[in-house]
Amino acid sequence: MANLGITCYMFLVGLEMDITTPKMGKTALSVAIAGTVLPAFGGMGLYYLALDPVKSKRPATGGFFWAVALTVTSFPNLARILSEFKLLYTDLGKTALTSAVVTDIASWVVLVILLSTVNGREEFYTLIATVLFIVISWFVSRPILCRMIKKIGARNRSSVEGRYNEMHVCCILSVVLLHGIITEACGIHSMFGAFMFGLMIPGGELGTKIMDKIEEYVVGILMPPFFLLTGLRTNIVSLATGVSLWVVILVIVVAFFVKIVATFLVCLFLNCPPRDGLSLGVLMNTKGVLAIIVLNEGRNLKALDQQTFSWMIVAILLMTSMVAPMLYLTHKPSRSLKLLYHRNLERIKVDQELRVLACVHSSRNLSGLISLLRMSNATRRSSITVYAVHLVELTGRASAMLIFHDKNKTNDVSGQDHSREKAEAEQIVSAFESLQKNHTEATIQVQLLTAVSPYATMHRDVINFAVDKLVTAILIPFHKKPDAFGRWTDENLQHKQVTDHLLENAPCSIGILVDRGLTSPLYLESSQTDRIHKCRIIMLFLEGPDSREALAYAWRMACAPGVFLTVLRFVPEKDATDENNNGGGEDLGDDHDDSEVFSAMFEKEKQLLLDDDYINEFRFRTMNDESITYVEKKVSSGDRIISIMRSSYNDFNLYIVGRGHGMQSPLTQGLSDWNDCPELGLLGETLGSAEFLSAASVLVMQQSAPTPNVSKKSINSGTNKGAFENSFGKSAGPLVNHRKIDDLN
Repeated sequence: MANLGITCYMFLVGLEMDITTPKMGKTALSVAIAGTVLPAFGGMGLYYLALDPVKSKRPATGGFFWAVALTVTSFPNLARILSEFKLLYTDLGKTALTSAVVTDIASWVVLVILLSTVNGREEFYTLIATVLFIVISWFVSRPILCRMIKKIGARNRSSVEGRYNEMHVCCILSVVLLHGIITEACGIHSMFGAFMFGLMIPGGELGTKIMDKIEEYVVGILMPPFFLLTGLRTNIVSLATGVSLWVVILVIVVAFFVKIVATFLVCLFLNCPPRDGLSLGVLMNTKGVLAIIVLNEGRNLKALDQQTFSWMIVAILLMTSMVAPMLYLTHKPSRSLKLLYHRNLERIKVDQELRVLACVHSSRNLSGLISLLRMSNATRRSSITVYAVHLVELTGRASAMLIFHDKNKTNDVSGQDHSREKAEAEQIVSAFESLQKNHTEATIQVQLLTAVSPYATMHRDVINFAVDKLVTAILIPFHKKPDAFGRWTDENLQHKQVTDHLLENAPCSIGILVDRGLTSPLYLESSQTDRIHKCRIIMLFLEGPDSREALAYAWRMACAPGVFLTVLRFVPEKDATDENNNGGGEDLGDDHDDSEVFSAMFEKEKQLLLDDDYINEFRFRTMNDESITYVEKKVSSGDRIISIMRSSYNDFNLYIVGRGHGMQSPLTQGLSDWNDCPELGLLGETLGSAEFLSAASVLVMQQSAPTPNVSKKSINSGTNKGAFENSFGKSAGPLVNHRKIDDLN
């Protein structure tokens, strides 16, 4: 039973690995070599120096099993640890996974050679038979198997049960046992044949179905007898028999740290940050079932006695149990999230590079997001780098959590390769690749990846990737879709959960797109060269950082060909302002002390000054731009805003508005009834509702909330009206408007 469990488990390990996917960089290759060579010599050195097998009459070959056990890295355990710590999308996680694949393959090659030379049979026969088996399996059987799987999948594409059924799974398991029998006949353990066959099966729906069918059975039923056997073979009492206790401690400590030190030194040599090098060493020290299997094979062949077996088992258990706590202590990202807290559109120049992370749940989100990116004014001076992330729910395979798409080949989406899902993934990849190809001067660069994670923690992956790539804005589609009558349909609460978490935690700006058929003028221009289709955009400015962020994006879009922008600023009437101030003071006075009331009033005044400064700068810099119109209207409530929008501003293609989180304004009075979608804000939800009677898309922007220390600094030294006047020599008063001023009293 234990041997059957090992065989099936190694098949699953091979099934999880994809040795053709990782791209080998200099750091990953160096770490893999160091993590293989130095621990191997360390293991043999510990065995021979500490135990002296000549005097103790222990088998000399035991040192080789120690070496392999210290060399191997448990790929499944490593992938799960990286997923738990949200490191899969970082350079550290990619380097660790790639190095682990190379290290494991090298370790298994050494183990095969070792088993073929110490199993008591003819070494030459065993080695030649094993090499022939590997060559025939990989270069002959694997292509045939891939063609058969592809043909069966194509034949059953429209089947209700999926492209592969239980009969196909049973056939695969039969071949697993056949490969085990063949490798046993060659003179090595059956687990190697099962592992080899697992590597041969291409990732996709078949692999996922196999994992779903047998993983719980193998781990829960077949593997416990193996662990029971390992526990019976381990004798803690015999650890210090015949040797000093200090020798035992020294062996375990050196075995624990040899791989960490080797990886750390290589990272220092490659000029990696010391903390990252230490974290990578801890990750590469991840052990698991694979190392225990190696030690059990040494015990079966009597290369290890009870004491040497127990020593290394204790060391392996300590390594595995200490990875997560040590990683928690050692890993702190080189870039703090605080460095990103003011990475927003308001603070970058219009002609500066824009880095955008575009989140896509399904192919239905493509049209609006790509049209929005096309209108974002990508030029040589203001290029745009788009990180397109396809968000997919995690369904079980450890190695299927991160896919960076290679433009030269088609990638399957994380093993969830049902025909519909694969077609959707290919459509997403194709759409973003077309976005980049249509900009021949490389003004838009696209990097594609698929993020596979549980919905509850998916926002962490997005945030970590945004931190790693210094993203300025995250664009995400609204979780509801409007029908032909403008009513919301197809609500996805899991997508809403991701959006809510991003709004609460993202360190950069967030844009939520309510798509109602947004089409960019640049897209139509490429197919209709005789004319440029006009795209009319209106930006509604109320107050606060979110409105300034919305204006910053609209300002960038206004520079694109075929885009006409109207900025409509609503200013509260004096009576409404006085009423709001009086009411606000009374409310705050009930629950807060005077200092908090004063602080809130001071913050509000500061935001109003920043609003005026940014509006003045915008008007001054765009005063000669015929495609931009600025309008001011005085209103007393949110109802008046909606009335004005319905009567005079209902024929636009796109509305851009700030979310207005954390702001209380008299301008939104009367809109409190619209509170079904708080992620859009009061005004954004109103514009997107069916009652507004408009078919235009809506973009809701939220600026990242500043840290308290930084916000205080901005009060004292940030932009203000006097600074703007000194910078430009004049204040952009109301009459600098290029088109129209319309005050409603």
